[in-house]
This record gives sequence, C-alpha cells and structure tokens, in this order.
Amino acid sequence: MIALPTADPQRTSLHNEVHARPSQRISLPALVVRIAVLNNGITPEQEYRHLSHLPDQESLAPEHLQSNFLRLRLQGCTLTWERHSEYTSYTSVQPLPESAQLDATEPELLSFLALPEDWVTGIPGQTIAAIKIVMVKGDLKRPKEMLALANHWFGNRPVVASLVGRNNHSIAVTDFMLRDNGFERMLVISAADTSNSRAGRIAQRLLEIETYRLMALRSLPIARQLGPKLTEAEQQLAAITTQLENKATSDQALLKTLISLAVSIERATVEHMYRFSATHAYNRLVNHRIAELREKAVPGTQTIGEFMLRRLSPAITTVETTAQRLVSISERTAQTSSLLRTRVDILVETQNQQLLEKLSRGQELQLRLQHTVEGLSIAAISYYVISLLLYLTKAGKAAGFPVHPELTVGLMIPIVICVVWYVTRRIHDKFLKLD
Repeated sequence: MIALPTADPQRTSLHNEVHARPSQRISLPALVVRIAVLNNGITPEQEYRHLSHLPDQESLAPEHLQSNFLRLRLQGCTLTWERHSEYTSYTSVQPLPESAQLDATEPELLSFLALPEDWVTGIPGQTIAAIKIVMVKGDLKRPKEMLALANHWFGNRPVVASLVGRNNHSIAVTDFMLRDNGFERMLVISAADTSNSRAGRIAQRLLEIETYRLMALRSLPIARQLGPKLTEAEQQLAAITTQLENKATSDQALLKTLISLAVSIERATVEHMYRFSATHAYNRLVNHRIAELREKAVPGTQTIGEFMLRRLSPAITTVETTAQRLVSISERTAQTSSLLRTRVDILVETQNQQLLEKLSRGQELQLRLQHTVEGLSIAAISYYVISLLLYLTKAGKAAGFPVHPELTVGLMIPIVICVVWYVTRRIHDKFLKLD
C-alpha cells in the first residue's frame, strides 16, 4: 500500500460526480412519466417532506437528498428525484398496462399511474414539463409499418418520428401536443433485443430534450416584451446623439435624459441577462441530446432534430438577438455618455481658460494701478520732504544763518525726488524678493 498525500476535501465528491445521475434500467414494455417543476422558492427540505409522504418511506432521511439525486423503489414503480439549479424532476418507471400497447388508439394512461394521485397533485413547485413515454417492442425491420401503427396509436395525428441509435435500434415518435390533462406523450418502439440499459438511455435523452426545450423557451416571453422597449431605447439614443451633434439642447438636459436611459437599460440587463444566458445553455443541451440520438429519417415524416430546427431555432434566435441588442444599446449608451462628458470637459476647459484670461487682465490692471499709485506716492512724499526742508531753511535763516530758503529748497527738489524714488524702488524690490 502506498500512502497518498492528503486528499483534497472535494476529491471524492468530484470523482463521484460522473456517477451522480445514472440512467434508469427500463424493462420493456414500460410507462415512463416525468413531471418537472420550477423550484424557485422551494427548499430541499420541502421536497424531502413531500417524498417522505410516499408509502413505506419511514427510513428516508434528509441526508439521502444531499447529492440532489435519489431513486426510490416503490410498490409498482421506481421513482427518480433530481434537483437541478432551476427545476426539480420526478420520473417514475412502471410496467405498461395491456390496454396501452402498440395496437391501442390514444390509450388512457394516467389512471394506471402507480404514484398516488394526491401526492402527484401536491408536488411543491410550478409545473414546467409533464411527459409520458410509452416504450414497447416492435419489428424494426419494417419501419414503415411501425410508423403506421404509431400514427394509429396517436389517433392519426401528425407526428414527428425518427430512427435512433447507431444501428437504428428504435423509433421515437411524438406529436409535441399538450393534452387537456397537462401531459404530452411520446412513443418509443424498440427492437426485441434492446437491453434495459439502452432503453433507459433512450428515455432519458428524450425526457431531457423536452425538458430542456421548455426551460430554454422561458426567456421568449421576456424577449418579446423587451422588443418594443429596446426599439424605443434605440430611437431615444439616436435622438440624443443627433442633439449632441447639433448642440440643440443643453448639456444638462441631455445628461439627464441619457442617465435615465442608461438606468433603464442596466436594470433590464441585470434582471434578464441571466435568463438569456440560461436559454443559451439549455439550447446547447437540447442540440447535444439530439445529436446523441443519432437520428435517421423515417420516410414520410420529419425527424425530431428537423422539427426542433424549424420550430425552436426561431425562438432561440429571437432571444439571442434580444440579448445582443441589450448589450449593444448598453455599449452605445456608454459611448454616447463618454462623448457628452468629453464635450462638457472641453466646455469647462474653455470656461476655465476665459476665467484665467480675465484674472490675468485684472492683475495687469492692478499692476498698472499700483505703478500709478507708486508715482503719486513718490510725488506726495517728495512734496512733504521738500516742505519740511523749506521750514527747516526758514528756521535757519531766522536763526541768523546766511541761507536763502526758497533758492536752497528749489535746488534740492531734484535731489529729494531722486532719493525718494530710489528708496521706494528698494522697498518694492525687497518685497518682491520676499514673495
């Protein structure tokens, strides 16, 4: 024995995921009934309590539902419970009653259902798919005759049929019609040597095709509802772009309209983009399951793949186109918003430049005014200095000094003015150096 390094906590669950949902082994002839319900707001505990109400399920524990898959052996049938991200399916497999064999015409099936009627009615959730598959044996060497019997079994309604399997071991027939009881039905005619495992895989693929198809179509009503709103948003965005180009509306009004449009688009994106992405994923699963059938045409009828291509593809295209339009409008709204911001930024820069020019002109005028004041200050200071000198010389003359006051002061006027101007410039230069 070699001791391995410490195992990752999720290793066992990841390894066993490949065995999580094994196909049912079905012994022909059989009746397979699936009911798929949306589990939004439905907890696994609620589903456990409902499953525990089945007969002889006293030993059922919540831990049995942890893998989101459970197969119960009941009296008269086998019930498989599977919980997915958006829906939960309940699939029962039981022997086919004699009255519903290949020679019957639109046989009644629900009265033979082994599950209690009140239990089926009480399944928690909203029904999204209800399918009955009748699986019988037949002679696949005569496909036309088998198709004729199948037409008679469906009450001579228009049907879709195809040979399935690499060796054309079965014929799958359906009319994709929803009956008054809420169920649709399928018929599978398999070769006599069909194994139980192969029959289980055929039933599982057909059930998944129809369940995934309905889940993929859940976003179609949303796409149809969003169509006119997206057209209106595109027109509104075009009008905003035109106004932005022609400058016919103020930036504030354009910005208000653009913000309102962007908010509505983002709300629609947040609310519905997950649904659109889910549709894309479910559609891929439908196409993958159809490819696994390896269909071949039965002369005189469409195959299931051809029917899906013509009926499902337009709906999926509508959904994908709506999702693309939503993304495109969001991107164009962001681009328009960027253009508007650019225009606003340019306008703000222009206004700032004009303001700076006004400030520069004000500073220039202030400087000129300052120079004028400085000139007046020099004249005033010089006047006061000369006046003082005049009084001083007059005082000297009165004291007996040989001085002529007017002549002396007149000669000193140029000197005083030069000295005052020099001192003022020195003070001005000193303050400039401090700045």
